[in-house]
Amino acid sequence: MDTRELTAPPSFPALYARSLLHRPTRRLDFPRTRVVLRDQRFDPGRLTEFCRLTGFPVRDEVPLPFPQVAGFGLQVDLMVREPFPFSVVGVLHVQQEFEQTRAIGVGERFDLSVRAVGMLPHRRGATVELRTELTVAGQRAPVWTGRSRYLARGVDWPGIPRDAARLDAPAGQGTLWRVPADLGRRYGAVSGDLNPVHVSPLTARAFGFRRAIAHGMWTASRALADLGGPALGAARYEVDFGSPLHLPSTVRHVARREGDGWSSAVRSRDGSKVHLATRLR
Repeated sequence: MDTRELTAPPSFPALYARSLLHRPTRRLDFPRTRVVLRDQRFDPGRLTEFCRLTGFPVRDEVPLPFPQVAGFGLQVDLMVREPFPFSVVGVLHVQQEFEQTRAIGVGERFDLSVRAVGMLPHRRGATVELRTELTVAGQRAPVWTGRSRYLARGVDWPGIPRDAARLDAPAGQGTLWRVPADLGRRYGAVSGDLNPVHVSPLTARAFGFRRAIAHGMWTASRALADLGGPALGAARYEVDFGSPLHLPSTVRHVARREGDGWSSAVRSRDGSKVHLATRLR
């Protein structure tokens, strides 16, 4: 596997400009390149704003989803600079998993890396799985791993599409969330994810959505914050994204205790649609 080392965090404006010029390869394969960014620290201001938007308390340890935000620029860099058979503009987040072996301190120095580990056929195109790893300075094994699965619609990938196992989605009254119309722009400013489907109704309509939709990462993070976040130790959080959450919306977060963990779901106000299902262990 090739390694491409970055000397600084990627510039999102430059990446998105490059994405507009990116031409998907016709080769039915995906690159085996690992993008690495070394000797980093979390940005306290960015972390504070993330916590404010998602409901996590600001403390000395970073919330379980936040390393995904720190590594998102590397994911975009990989997808716009390497020969993937799809364009990054308009891809949809369909599954996510976070796992940490211990809590990570805000002031710890770390290395980040991102690589693609596979592509699969999907009834609406193809999915690509990206793996993000955070390694604390002085250690070799990652203390945090993120596995992201994105859907590239319309890509003709060989094989027979198979539906992945889905998490259980609890039903019930739960807690009401009122999700504002400008959430996509506000969360995009913090995360760097300025995918047009999140930014405005006009740009979302260009990709087949009647209104802008919430970031899956915001919804997953808010659901975890509602559960009180994981214990300050080893944890694993799995997420399935379902129906798009249009902005603005009022939705319900329903949680159910399962042994020493939780299952939860974000549903439409009437309960008929599942926007997200999660499992925390």
